[in-house]
Amino acid sequence: MVPISAADFGNQPQQLKEGIWAFPPNNLCNGAQSWWLGCDPEPVLIDCPPVTPATIECLKTFSLGRPALIVLTNRESHGRVSALHDALGWPVLVQEQEAYLLPGIKKLSSFSEECLTTSGLRLLWTPGPTPGSCVLYAPAPWNVLFCGRLLIPLKSNRLEAVLTKTTFHWTRQQKSLEKLRQWLPRDRSPVLVSGVGVHSQQWRGAFDWKDWKSS
Repeated sequence: MVPISAADFGNQPQQLKEGIWAFPPNNLCNGAQSWWLGCDPEPVLIDCPPVTPATIECLKTFSLGRPALIVLTNRESHGRVSALHDALGWPVLVQEQEAYLLPGIKKLSSFSEECLTTSGLRLLWTPGPTPGSCVLYAPAPWNVLFCGRLLIPLKSNRLEAVLTKTTFHWTRQQKSLEKLRQWLPRDRSPVLVSGVGVHSQQWRGAFDWKDWKSS
């Protein structure tokens, strides 16, 4: 996979690999990183990028006329998702603990413990960073785990769970990490991408499985 650093980002998304793009960090979401996954038959936008006319046109181009699903992995990644929903008409999926935060979205659905999308993507509720945090696993041909804020890049070769001032419940986050390791396919070591934006030229867009360091 191609490394993505802060120097790469202007106002345009950057391609990580075939079908996967990273949007510039969203300053309305504490620098959250959003991702596009061009899967069939329903592509997915993971978390809310900066909502600008350029972003809207880019998403229309990516979607090739197909309605995409917007998945929100934690309450810090919502941004102006209502404006995005209004502009594109795409449905929004969120873990049920945080659905109440989006009362104005008409095409809103939620899940409890796990969810399987139309394109075969798997979601798992991983509370801790926020009450309704979740991760998304994209199986082959991608084999990528979108971690949201569950795992945060600390150095160019390390992802960890981090206790921050916005962490909802640290003990539950530790339990979520244990649950995640059991939930992932045993014969896979997925590539890891975080929902935390790029702040350093040394940080990469994607991390190897071995870069996940236990606290």
